Amino acid sequence: MQIGIFIGGAGPAPSVQSIVEQAQRAEAAGFSTFGMANIFSHDAMGALTLAGAQTERIELMTAVVPTYPRHPHAMAQQALTVQAAAGGKRFVMGIGLSHKIVIENMFGYSFDRPARHMKEYLDVLLPLLNGDPVQTDGEHYRGQVSLEIPDAEKPVSCMLAAMGPAMLKLTGARTDGTILWMTAANVVESYIAPTMNAAADEAGRPHPRIVVGLPVMLSSNVDAARATAAEQFANYERLPSYRSMLDKQGAAHPEDVAILGTEEQIETQLRQLNDAGTTDFVGVVFGSEDERSRTEEFLGSLAPTL
Repeated sequence: MQIGIFIGGAGPAPSVQSIVEQAQRAEAAGFSTFGMANIFSHDAMGALTLAGAQTERIELMTAVVPTYPRHPHAMAQQALTVQAAAGGKRFVMGIGLSHKIVIENMFGYSFDRPARHMKEYLDVLLPLLNGDPVQTDGEHYRGQVSLEIPDAEKPVSCMLAAMGPAMLKLTGARTDGTILWMTAANVVESYIAPTMNAAADEAGRPHPRIVVGLPVMLSSNVDAARATAAEQFANYERLPSYRSMLDKQGAAHPEDVAILGTEEQIETQLRQLNDAGTTDFVGVVFGSEDERSRTEEFLGSLAPTL
């Protein structure tokens, strides 16, 4: 299981310069992946374009960019630009449906039949990420489009934030993996991996990656760490997709699935994820500056692979 760092899941938004510096530190520390959320602050692909130009090895990942507000042609254009800036095949474009409350209440789009939307989205997106032109006449997207970005290595890897059965099957059949949040080891083993891998087997494809993001804090005071996690991550339990993951594992709140404790306790929990079929862990480090620093240092000692 590879070990990476993920930013943007909680706390104040960093500056663009800070994002670049965090990516550089993650690379120097030996992490496999530097991931970034795309919520209501900086554009993740724009920031990772800059980070890619100023790093050399580390994988860069969005986790995740909502599909509804961006045409798949625009999404592919940005993704290929990040790939070109980073050099090689270092960019993983994580995309997702977002949430009904965001798409309908904030953006004003219909969230009807979201899995159908994603299927058509991939019909346009995936060929473009491979450098191929697309002609489509679907329900949501119609037209003929292409891109010429010769300095981007192709294809750009594409992963979905897939937690429901329809999205997991689509992920297994067509993409490079799923990016999960608020999902613990027992759910990966009993639900995520079997559902996705069965679809991959049926499509004759290798089993995709399973990227698990969870809050993590190194602390000898687990009760205090739980209280901090409860404060910083409370909003996620109110979003249906994450609520369903918490319910599947019998967890009441995000702090119940956060990875907290001593070095030995954290390593034990990470090994449980590995044994469940997780291919990548990306930690959302939280707490005070000192707590974050110590947690990153410890995770770095385990990186790039457990």
